[in-house]
Amino acid sequence: MRLSFPYMGPTIVYAKLFELLGHDVVMPPKPNKEIIDLGVKYSPEFACFPFKVITGIYLKLMDKNLDALVTSGGHGPCRAGYYGEVHKKILQDLGYDVEIIVIDSPRDDYKYFYEIVKRLKGDSSWLKVAKVIKTVYELTRAMDQIEKKIEILRAYNDQGTINRIWIKAQEEFHQIQTTAEVKEIKNKYLNKLSEFEGSIPAENERLKIGIIGEIYVVLEKSINNQVEEKVNQFGFEVERSQYLADWIRENAFPFIGKDLEEIEKKGEEFIEIEIGGHAQGNIGHAIDFKQKGFDGIIHLKPFGCLPELVSQSVMDDLSEKYEIPVLSITIDEQTADANVLTRVEAFLDMIREKKYREVM
Repeated sequence: MRLSFPYMGPTIVYAKLFELLGHDVVMPPKPNKEIIDLGVKYSPEFACFPFKVITGIYLKLMDKNLDALVTSGGHGPCRAGYYGEVHKKILQDLGYDVEIIVIDSPRDDYKYFYEIVKRLKGDSSWLKVAKVIKTVYELTRAMDQIEKKIEILRAYNDQGTINRIWIKAQEEFHQIQTTAEVKEIKNKYLNKLSEFEGSIPAENERLKIGIIGEIYVVLEKSINNQVEEKVNQFGFEVERSQYLADWIRENAFPFIGKDLEEIEKKGEEFIEIEIGGHAQGNIGHAIDFKQKGFDGIIHLKPFGCLPELVSQSVMDDLSEKYEIPVLSITIDEQTADANVLTRVEAFLDMIREKKYREVM
């Protein structure tokens, strides 16, 4: 099957999954102004921003002679659960005939999930499918481990140098075929990054920012104005609430670990019920970051995202009760890089000054 998928975060992972299952993979284009403008033009006006970006990506792929587009679904009241059907209708109205395959979490419907996996496995045996899933999951974990190191070290070293290491690691990961190769590359680059750990200051001198929000704008740097690098640029470490390996474990393997349940339990203090998306989890992550000693929170929310509007509405109360500053940034097609940089710089200056006064 000739297929593609939305561009979000570490696209290497999705490409390797389908490639190792024997499909002809077409890499999606990275979001840019042209793609965003295209998506905005053909999407409903009040659709959330990730929907519009994905619309633009799909439209740019329509000249690639695809059999199918593969995407994830959603659960709860979040409108992500309707993305597949609405995108299909938009493409049909524009004269494009392509199948959209939506992978929903097995915890929502095990039978449906099984049927989708059976469809995507093609001629591969179930043993091969198991090996591919293990390899791709280990690849995802390895990339997340390295990226977490990057998000710390980039605060204390030349960003260009650290970014080049990360780019090189991704290039090598793109060539993997086995779990053993994943482990070898992971160890190689963790060792390389360990050479820079001497630059990390004493624990009481480190400044840390937690980034929370809707998964697409948190993971996809091309639409969040590289906010992590901006924070690192001012000497602050970064940790996100969302990493792909965690998302896979929580959705594809809900029986492994209870991390998300514990985080959402913390979020119930301000949002008592599950309202879809990542709202309750984000509130829980904000509290968790405070308990881990972080100095501030940046909340990224896409325009039109209903769950994140709800989470933003309680951020002031959370910030006041837990005495942690929160900066909320709305991401849409009008978001300017200079505006994000100015707001982030002012926010971090305020935190640095507050910490300096507490030390004095």
